[in-house]
Amino acid sequence: MRSNFSVRSVLVVLPTLGLLSGFAVPLIGLPALQGRVWAAFTVPVLVALLYEIAASLRRAEVGLDIVAALSMTAALAVGENLAAVVVALMYSGGQYLEAYAEGHARREMTAILARVPRTAVRHGNSVLEEVGLETIVPGDRLLIRQGDVVPVDGTVASGVAILDQSALTGEPIPVQQRAGDAVMSGSTNAGEAFDLVASHHAAESTYAGIVRLVEEAQRSKAPMSRLADRFAILFLGVTVLISGLAWYFTDDPIRAVAVLVVATPCPLILAVPIAIVSGLSRAARFGILIKGGKAIEALARVSSLVLDKTGTLTDGRARVVSVNVRDHLEPDDILRFAASLDQASKHIIAQTLVIEARDRKLHLSTPSNVIETAGDGIEGSIDGLNVAVGGVHFVRSKLTKTETTSFEPTQKAGAVIVAVAIGGKMAGEIVLADELRVGTQALLQALRKLGIQRIILATGDRCEVAQAISRGLGIDGVRSELTPDQKVLVVLTERKNGPVMMVGDGVNDAPALAAADIGVAMGARGTAASAEAADVVLLVDHLDRIVPAIQIARRSRLIALESVAAGIGLSLLGMIAAAFGYITPVQGALLQEVIDVAVILNALRALGGNEIQYTLAK
Repeated sequence: MRSNFSVRSVLVVLPTLGLLSGFAVPLIGLPALQGRVWAAFTVPVLVALLYEIAASLRRAEVGLDIVAALSMTAALAVGENLAAVVVALMYSGGQYLEAYAEGHARREMTAILARVPRTAVRHGNSVLEEVGLETIVPGDRLLIRQGDVVPVDGTVASGVAILDQSALTGEPIPVQQRAGDAVMSGSTNAGEAFDLVASHHAAESTYAGIVRLVEEAQRSKAPMSRLADRFAILFLGVTVLISGLAWYFTDDPIRAVAVLVVATPCPLILAVPIAIVSGLSRAARFGILIKGGKAIEALARVSSLVLDKTGTLTDGRARVVSVNVRDHLEPDDILRFAASLDQASKHIIAQTLVIEARDRKLHLSTPSNVIETAGDGIEGSIDGLNVAVGGVHFVRSKLTKTETTSFEPTQKAGAVIVAVAIGGKMAGEIVLADELRVGTQALLQALRKLGIQRIILATGDRCEVAQAISRGLGIDGVRSELTPDQKVLVVLTERKNGPVMMVGDGVNDAPALAAADIGVAMGARGTAASAEAADVVLLVDHLDRIVPAIQIARRSRLIALESVAAGIGLSLLGMIAAAFGYITPVQGALLQEVIDVAVILNALRALGGNEIQYTLAK
């Protein structure tokens, strides 16, 4: 992309320099060189254009570039070199803007493999050694440190592993895997370091398979032509016909050249990318990164929406949603005792409780006599009282006999229940869950008003959790417990109803994002894989940005179409005038300049707009 952009930059500079130099040579007493200077600086642009046309024809693509090549060639052939260099400048300027639009959108992107670990720490000969993933074979014992991404599929060698699998399965709550349990590559170690016995080579592991799915989906995605090129064949035919008739009936090649110069689709070549760049800039103000013109066109036409759950419809993180108390204690009392004890634990749920207590400005006491059972719970003394915090079975074992028989834990789909016992008696329960974002229903209604006909929830989470989250939202279908390839199938199935938008944030969403007509990634906290596979990245953690994204895309596309219509209409009038001899080639080039200004000013309207936002709580 960078080299292509550099070439286009040079091609803009050459005709600009040539045009100015041509006007300058008479001032230094060399008027005879004027035409040669203009011709010399036109030729490089023409050669580059012919090369691109040849490449397009090999792909069976016909574009408006052919008209530009014909007009430059004809103008040079009859000595209308000023007209030729003006056409060269307009053409190269349009190409530069188009390349800029693509490059500007992709500069913010990370590579899809940015999250993939390159090395792993392996046990060998009584020492730890860092080795490349390609050297790992099944049976190798690896050390997975806290915060590491698991590099290959394997099993827990010993102890307990606390794993964040949200990027793979969509489940926001970390899972506990004990000795002998399987671990998927791409999971993140959210707990203490543990040993993993590799069961697969890196290339055969789960994460590598997801990367391959993304690449295959991107290759199979049907390319969209540039907006202006859709009118290419018809406009090219009309241009050649009028030019040929003018030459045939008048026997004057200058008239034919004038027709070609006037017909050069500079307004289309310039105005369309300007409208697109304006739309991209407008979207960026809302924290929306749209990757170029093809993406903005697809976004404007979308009619079906497939949504991931975790991190998309929901916040993606377990938070305290309620505290159920017993006896005379207050909810904040339960949370204070639990968080005070959990200060001694590194468990991710324990840290969540500590953060919640501090957010509520609760005074936390210093724990003593702490004993933690990895993966189960923790007990110790707080303010002289024995406190136990953890899973239901762990805390049940700390209760008196009468308390044990009467204790009935809360049941809530998709929630984590943290039981709290004080002095051998059940004190209460803290419920953590990844809840629906506030305002989601209003957002979905707004999308319906924009013409989104079908909305589907597609998640790797459990069926009961997906059903609970989607209840009352008016969603047309819920697909749960999906693997990455099954999400791709959901997207492809929905295509029968029209262009599909997929919104997600995890590694498991990346193949579906790449397969959709328009993929939208939650980029604020999403993975590099999803951001790279998507066509649109929301740089802020707000799902509501989808509304202005669609509005901006539709407005930009409408303005671009207006520019196409205006450019073609004015060019046709100019071509007819040139055919009757009222416009010379140079006058035709100047007329095109006037048309250019008009359609460019129209295209710049895409910078404005009155988009509606539906702000959702984080």
